[in-house]
This record gives sequence, structure tokens and C-alpha cells, in this order.
Amino acid sequence: MTETDFSLDRNAFGRLVLTTADGTVHENIVPVRAFPIAAPDDGLSLLSHDGKELVWISRPSALPAAPRALIEEELAGREFMPEIRRLSAVSGFACPCVWYVDTDRGETAFVLKGEEDIRRLAPPNLLITDNNGIHYLVRDMNALDKTSRKLLDRFL
Repeated sequence: MTETDFSLDRNAFGRLVLTTADGTVHENIVPVRAFPIAAPDDGLSLLSHDGKELVWISRPSALPAAPRALIEEELAGREFMPEIRRLSAVSGFACPCVWYVDTDRGETAFVLKGEEDIRRLAPPNLLITDNNGIHYLVRDMNALDKTSRKLLDRFL
């Protein structure tokens, strides 16, 4: 199936519905980026409710406006990942501890359960997971201010 041989709509429950060129209807479609951090604009799958890939979209930005808007709307709800801009303070240097941070979505505090919840991605990116499973992205740890880097270094 090519990238344009389908249509997307929402059903009465607000779930994505995929209709293929042959008329097959798939409900509860889930869009998933192939590389959400490293290449968010390259590669996206539309998966069935049971995880089977139904459509591969190599360039989501090339889709017509209506299906692209539905996909982006769905991804926004799925990919909640605040970006840490500054570490204000930590409650202690032994885990679990509370981190006070400034993100691209405002100030917040979260509990870091253990140092294993800080994952190194492609340098210089980090992915930090709090005790509730929310992922926080540090896009460039070298671009953080001196205080933030000093606090972060205690955990790396």
C-alpha cells in the first residue's frame, strides 16, 4: 500500500479510523514514529489496535493537510515529553530524590527513583524517566547552564 492509498477519520468515540483503498476499515489506529527523538519528521507507522503495521509513511510532512493534522493531533497526546531547560535543585544526591526543573512547558518537580532512569541517547541527549513514567528530554546536556550541568553530573 502506498502512502496515499488510505483515508483517516475519527469515529464517534474520537478514535482514529483508517480506510484502505480496497474499502477495508480499521478502527483504533495508533500512529507511532520510528525515531521520535533523533528524526521525528522521518518515518511513521499506522498500527492496528493489536500492533500490526497497516501503513508506513516515510515522510509525514508530505501527507495532505487533513490526515496529517489527525496524525499530529494523535501523536501530541501520545508523545508528551517535556524538554528540560534547567535544573533548579535536587532534594539530595541519593535516589530516590526530587528534581526541581524548568521545562519548555513550565516549572515542575518529579521524583527520580534511581540513576538507571537516566538514559544516554545519541550524544549529547538524555532521556530521564520519573516515578510516574513520564519521560523528560535533555536535548543537549552541554547547552545547560553551569549549575544544571553540575547537578546532572552528580547522577551520571
